[in-house]
Amino acid sequence: MRVAVVVYDGVFDSGLAAVLDVLDNANALGGQIHESAPTWNVTLVGPEPQVRTGNGLLVAPEPLDHARTADILVVPAFAGSDPAALLDHVGGDTSRAVRDLVAETRARGTTIASACAGTFLLAEAGVLDGLRATTTWWLSPVFRNRYPKVQLDHSQMVISSEGVTTAGAAFGHVDLALAIIRTSSPALADLVARYLVVDERPSQAAYIIPSALAQSDPTVAAFEVWTREHLAEPISIPEVAKAIGVSERTLQRSVQRTIGTSPIRFVQDLRIERSSHLLRTTDLSLETIARKVGYEHPNTLRVLLRERTGKTTSALRGNR
Repeated sequence: MRVAVVVYDGVFDSGLAAVLDVLDNANALGGQIHESAPTWNVTLVGPEPQVRTGNGLLVAPEPLDHARTADILVVPAFAGSDPAALLDHVGGDTSRAVRDLVAETRARGTTIASACAGTFLLAEAGVLDGLRATTTWWLSPVFRNRYPKVQLDHSQMVISSEGVTTAGAAFGHVDLALAIIRTSSPALADLVARYLVVDERPSQAAYIIPSALAQSDPTVAAFEVWTREHLAEPISIPEVAKAIGVSERTLQRSVQRTIGTSPIRFVQDLRIERSSHLLRTTDLSLETIARKVGYEHPNTLRVLLRERTGKTTSALRGNR
């Protein structure tokens, strides 16, 4: 399997290294499985003879046209935590050659994979239009606003759709590389994960901070503050809308546009966040915690916790 990994000025060091290290370990460990083990021939390609990573390391890639013969094109993330700088980069002239490569690769029908902020380059090139995709959870409001044609799901860790695989935040590059291996050999992917001690992370949901998402829109931010202050009470969306001075329709649209979910779902997310914190940090019974977050019956909370976090209440208490 020929893999072309794109490097460019400002590429995220850990993301790049994670992809290379996971694939290298797969090549080294392939002999331990009984089935015929696939191998990955990895080539770094870039728009310049020498590029500088986000942390200043110099990398000397092959020219971008070496990617034309690849079976998979991998686009690691752009480094940094400033959404404005990210948008300037993906939409600017400095990334044009990489965007063109992504578009040409897609047109040939070659598999493309990216993680974290690298998914913005794919979206900017238009290859995610109409597809399901994910990105780093805290950039999802920015992503959703800029690329409305993409069916974004920030709760998933890895999503594959019609030959394009995207993965979640920063260290989602590990999950992305394992997903690449898994398409050829699930057994080898599991073996690599065990050697590298990588836990299964099917979802980003457990890591999402609702308040961080809410700050992207003033209406959603006001909704979040009001809800947190009344979390133990029955919450009526029309009443909340009236309390924060907007129509119910405006509230529904603002939450959907910013977070990609309904107001009711966002209320549930806040309740799950609060109850998970109480389980980890107190000895309160589940019944007491349920009442504190607005649920009369603890089993309702128990089911939601398992659904959203993938963990039982006992497992959440065990994280203390």
